[in-house]
Amino acid sequence: MGVIKPESNKAKPAPEVMKLIEQLVERKNMEKAYWQVVRNKGAAGIDNMTVEQLKPYLQNHWVEIKEKLLNGKYKPQPVKKVEIPKATGGKRTLGIPVVIDRLIQQAVHQILSPIFDPTFSEFSYGFREGRSAHQAILQAKKYQQEGRKYVVDMDIEKFFDEVNHDILMSRIARKVKDKQILHLIRKYLQSGIMENGIQVRREKGTPQGSPLSPLLSNIILDELDKELEKKRTQVLPLRR
Repeated sequence: MGVIKPESNKAKPAPEVMKLIEQLVERKNMEKAYWQVVRNKGAAGIDNMTVEQLKPYLQNHWVEIKEKLLNGKYKPQPVKKVEIPKATGGKRTLGIPVVIDRLIQQAVHQILSPIFDPTFSEFSYGFREGRSAHQAILQAKKYQQEGRKYVVDMDIEKFFDEVNHDILMSRIARKVKDKQILHLIRKYLQSGIMENGIQVRREKGTPQGSPLSPLLSNIILDELDKELEKKRTQVLPLRR
């Protein structure tokens, strides 16, 4: 379909011996990420590029982007700050990445999910492929039928805004040894927010609105889920 230009026919190493950064830029992975970004649609970032403009942009610039990703020189753009009303009152701050960064973050998400998702708590239903809030409700009903009478609803205030970068990166590095991927993720965490034409450096937090943030949130909260699992006689963890 011509979104990403075909690569040479020379033999490639088996995926299991390829570096993650090489798996990231593989044609199959990038094609999958492209279609996911197209399906998600979404507003333009600070460069005003729309999802519809992504395909011709990639046809002209993918070789250059791929080379920068492989040699560690790719630089993400700041996210666009957007505030939306919350159902409970107040406003929620979103960070809208430019569409090319949404594509790359989605591609990173796809290579990291198979590494982390199988180890997540079986009681974790949020932001996971094949799981949904509906399944969480069914599980809650099952608990009710078992005679459980109490539900504790916890909300981590401003979670996405307060994530500690060093702690998050240390959790990722436990399972990811490819330093180029780690460096790329760190760049995205620190890419900054564009507000009123001024770029504000981000020392903590991961922007709510980026394709990678949901997975990063599950990685950082996994230890909390596991700790709750240890107390199942008192608490049945059911994070949605």
